[in-house]
Amino acid sequence: MLPAKAYIFISLNAVRTLSIIALLLVFSSSILVMVDDIEAVNVFINGGSNSNSTITYAYIQNSTVPNQPAGVFWAVLNRLLIIAQTIVLILSELGWPVAFFDHYFPVLGSNFGVGALGVMQCLIGASVLSHFVKVFPLVSGFFLFSIGSLNILIGLIFREHAKSTRSILTFRDRAEDVLSSLDKTTETSFSKYRMDRYAEMGLSVKEPDAAHAHT
Repeated sequence: MLPAKAYIFISLNAVRTLSIIALLLVFSSSILVMVDDIEAVNVFINGGSNSNSTITYAYIQNSTVPNQPAGVFWAVLNRLLIIAQTIVLILSELGWPVAFFDHYFPVLGSNFGVGALGVMQCLIGASVLSHFVKVFPLVSGFFLFSIGSLNILIGLIFREHAKSTRSILTFRDRAEDVLSSLDKTTETSFSKYRMDRYAEMGLSVKEPDAAHAHT
């Protein structure tokens, strides 16, 4: 049976894997939404279904682009910012480059927990879900928001120790320390057994040849 720290290590890394998957899904869905928006805007400009209508629509049909001045610009910029944020958060979850995050984005670095990461994921998820989108972006947004909420909870529990607890290198170092301590314990137990054995035979520990001769 594995120790409790091993289960914690596995659980935290499982959440990290799901977090990366959710960010990748939002990354890809944002690209698809941006492409759909651009196509819808082109149809609208070229005389689409609601371009010549007397009714003013809040959004360009079949898109997330608001029908207002510079609406296309802000809609595309919103998607580009989401894509950029997902890339940064994926790199943060992968822990590369650590020096860059520790120096320029300490809140995503190795000295902070995953609470801030969860808040950013929730904000991205809320931004995606605040518009009428298709099934794929909708599911991706819900998934990312859920993982973000879970990361916030983990951040509150483990605080700044979350990333060090789930670190593979740190876990390997701890495992090596445990193995070395077990080796020392085994060696000590064997030495004690040998001393007791020699004592029963009336020999000193420094007389192994005599002990072998008696046996």
